[in-house]
Amino acid sequence: MHSMLNCHARNFRILASARNFRLCPAQKTRPLSPHVSIQTASAHTTSAAAGSPLCCRFCPRPTPTVPPHLFPPPPGRCFHASPRRGAVPAPLLWLVLKPLQKVAAMLLGRSLRKWWKALPENRRELMRDWVLRRRWHLTAGGAVAVVIVALLLLTHLDESPLTGRVRLLLFSKEAYLELAALTAEGVRQEGTMKVLAERNKDIPKVSERPWSVHVVKKSQINAFVLPNGKVFVFTGMLDAVADADQLTIVLGHEMAHVILDHSAEQASLSHIVDLLSLLLLTAIWALCPTDTMALLGGWAKDKLAELMFQRPYSRKLEVEADQIGLQLAAKACADVRAGPVFWQQLEITDRLSGELTLPEWLSTHPSHRNRTAQLDRLIPQALELRESCLCPALPSTDPRVVFQKTVRVLLEKAKVPVQKKMHMPTLNISVCLFQILKEVLF
Repeated sequence: MHSMLNCHARNFRILASARNFRLCPAQKTRPLSPHVSIQTASAHTTSAAAGSPLCCRFCPRPTPTVPPHLFPPPPGRCFHASPRRGAVPAPLLWLVLKPLQKVAAMLLGRSLRKWWKALPENRRELMRDWVLRRRWHLTAGGAVAVVIVALLLLTHLDESPLTGRVRLLLFSKEAYLELAALTAEGVRQEGTMKVLAERNKDIPKVSERPWSVHVVKKSQINAFVLPNGKVFVFTGMLDAVADADQLTIVLGHEMAHVILDHSAEQASLSHIVDLLSLLLLTAIWALCPTDTMALLGGWAKDKLAELMFQRPYSRKLEVEADQIGLQLAAKACADVRAGPVFWQQLEITDRLSGELTLPEWLSTHPSHRNRTAQLDRLIPQALELRESCLCPALPSTDPRVVFQKTVRVLLEKAKVPVQKKMHMPTLNISVCLFQILKEVLF
């Protein structure tokens, strides 16, 4: 028995905090066609903080006007009499072969080292002379290989939408959507809703795919998105946001990752770095005198590539997603001033928890403080965009100013000095902040 959530984005608006929601029991079930059976029910979310309830309805599909055998089946798994023989997506094939390539490079380098050591001294001299005599031919061959690789990379350059930044994309959009569909099946889905899409349908990559949010029951403050528009939000993130405006900014950030094709861009960079690393790994295993030194050299090579290329590039993409996500939230008529407040909340939560915070250059994401500063710089532009979309006027009280005035009260409630870092359970900053805001404003 399946149920279908049919909430149109144009009739859907977040009016309450996303915490503490519940699903009302189904009322009745009635079949409509041989393909689908619909449950008629209503789902409500209630907020412990403030705001009106968020209401969705499980709407039955209209009775088809065509014969049942011509009615297209609903999206989902279909029965096949024989096994499907679909092509493996290129990114998935690359992910599967990636560890095998590394092992092959290590074995090749180790074999070359043993082969070289087993050669007599006169054979080594002959081979050195052969390389010396043909050094120009070998150099020309290497130059041709470099030119071919450069031309291949130039043919895969792409201009990022909205920002105009030139980036490298080695995998097609269709292949990554297939990989996203496979990945989505492995994640448990707790709930779904559609947000932000209607107000940003003028952007092609927003209107061309269905957007859905799936809630995963995990206390970690995290959210991620797949290239097919499926956003997964952990319950820890829902507890961390103080209101619907902050949630809208978080979802806008995840939507920006898809609009800008960040997953394909990051995978393309990783692919190039991995190919270069294979050559370096082969050389390490060929030149190091022992396997132990080769293992240490390979480990150092991986860490160096991660710190020099992958993590800085990931932080760059996160900054870009923050910028575009704030614009999406502004067009959705959210209070964009809540964005910096959200990252300040997370910064204070980390300080109160006493957990060790890594330096930004060791992380894949910018620090909370830098993200707050960046969003503060973008707020005036976002407010102008919001006003141009004919959104309702915002309250005169700036939540950033109120938050700064109440930080000291929050710390006093937690009974932890600012200078000390004590081990204690993480404070639910969102609840305390919302209560204080209500006391100050109302």
